[in-house]
Amino acid sequence: MGITIKKIASDLSLAVSTVSKALGDSHEISEETKKRVLAYVKKLNYVPNASASSLKKRKTGNIAVVVPEVADSYFSTAINGIESVAQVKGYHVIIYITHEDQVKEQSILQQFKSGRVDGVLMSASSGKKITTHVRELIASKVPLVFFDRACEDIEAAKVLTNDFESGYRATALLIKKGCNAIAFLKMSENLYIIQQRLKGYQKALQDHGVKMEKEYIVSCTGHDLKNHSLIKKLLSREGRPQGIVGSTEKLTTLSYTVCNELGLKIPGDIKVVGFSSMGIASLLNPSLTTITQPAFEMGKAAATILFKILNGNKADQKAAEKIVIPSTLYERASTG
Repeated sequence: MGITIKKIASDLSLAVSTVSKALGDSHEISEETKKRVLAYVKKLNYVPNASASSLKKRKTGNIAVVVPEVADSYFSTAINGIESVAQVKGYHVIIYITHEDQVKEQSILQQFKSGRVDGVLMSASSGKKITTHVRELIASKVPLVFFDRACEDIEAAKVLTNDFESGYRATALLIKKGCNAIAFLKMSENLYIIQQRLKGYQKALQDHGVKMEKEYIVSCTGHDLKNHSLIKKLLSREGRPQGIVGSTEKLTTLSYTVCNELGLKIPGDIKVVGFSSMGIASLLNPSLTTITQPAFEMGKAAATILFKILNGNKADQKAAEKIVIPSTLYERASTG
């Protein structure tokens, strides 16, 4: 006889409906019963019939993850965190990449309104602050959870990190290391997370009595060649900055490239700290001081919230509306 929910229920002396709800992570079932059922299922190597289940529940068994890119180590690590939860729930994760193109983002979200996926985890693309497509998705009753890059004026669950405090700490470290002229490389100024990192940088300068120079705040773009040119111009000028805060991973690594081209020594001539989740940050030459976001944990937390919403636990949805998981400052050789 094959392994069925009916057999599992019989073996555990539980109702078939109880086992079914436990496998679906229903809030109606106690955590103790869920653990008991899941442990037994794991022992039997039982895999639920996803297609039959989806027909009964009118669910696809898929969740969408919408990200600007996957080259950035933050997003690839966050996706791993999301998949660690989705696999346990028996769901498939479908990745959609916007390439920082809001028109593409709008097109992707439009597809979800027809029921292609059961829920969406999203990190917003840069560009103008247009949120109509996001509001329309929510209005169509497709559950949405933001992680990292959130639309602040949209009522939805959010998993964020402490970007203001992180921007402050990065700048304060450079000041502590003797820098009194510090540049901030900003990307996508319409993004809330970048705004918060910039505000942290500005507040640290103010609190430590360091003059803020407008020309040291460089507005970068989504194009590497253009950003390379902007950073090279900054570091070639007379009275160049003594320190750099890179608001994204790409801008930080580009700073290394430009310094190498100009013959500038890190940290002797210029000190660098960047927002990055790169596992190889400690292997760069010199090793990079980073503000490292808890990417895996953020992805895992966002997925956990989404599945609570999918299972109808409205109380959990409201309680977990906004989670902030702090980032960590790792001080390495690039700041001396």
